Amino acid sequence: MAKAKYERKKPHVNIGTIGHVDHGKTTLTSALTKVMGDKGMAKFISYDEVAKASESQGRRDATKIL
Repeated sequence: MAKAKYERKKPHVNIGTIGHVDHGKTTLTSALTKVMGDKGMAKFISYDEVAKASESQGRRDATKIL
């Protein structure tokens, strides 16, 4: 039995952010999801959600977030 061929209708894009501590990577990520969410292209993820994900992966010390 042959599988149906999957047709990609949207481009698939991975975006990575690299930068020093406290240089706005999380803010940029949240802003990008906001703009894309307004256009119906992605789900908006708030700054707090992005920061919480980084913290749970051991990438951020919560005591330093003011």
